Amino acid sequence: MAGNVFELEQVLLYRREMEKLRKQEFAVAKHQLERANEELQREEALVVLLSREYQKCQQDMGCIDDMKLYLDFFTRKRVEIQQYGEQIEQLDQIMDEKRTDLMEASKEKKVLESLKKKQAVEFRQLVAVRERNFLDEISIQKKGKTA
Repeated sequence: MAGNVFELEQVLLYRREMEKLRKQEFAVAKHQLERANEELQREEALVVLLSREYQKCQQDMGCIDDMKLYLDFFTRKRVEIQQYGEQIEQLDQIMDEKRTDLMEASKEKKVLESLKKKQAVEFRQLVAVRERNFLDEISIQKKGKTA
């Protein structure tokens, strides 16, 4: 049975490690994207809340200075929300790249695993043929001695 050594075992181990690394990279990218989406939602919710306060302030004409502060705040928040949107797009692209890398690493690993399985099946078949031939030879020798 010593002949059943997969010559590419080290390559297979490397491919498994690469797949594991790619899974971790994908998980990090996904987590970053989720965090950025949550932050964007928080910022948008804050804008909605303060926008209601601003509308109340407009009805009370006594707070012109506050209205100016609200308008400045909304302008700054619009820019921040736009930046979050751009960041989310970038993180989404990164996550897609990591997903593609992960899929490629998985394919490479599966190719080697299937090659290893195929080699093992071929080896078992070869051993079975040799055992049959050996048993046939023993059977023929026994018949030759008894005849």
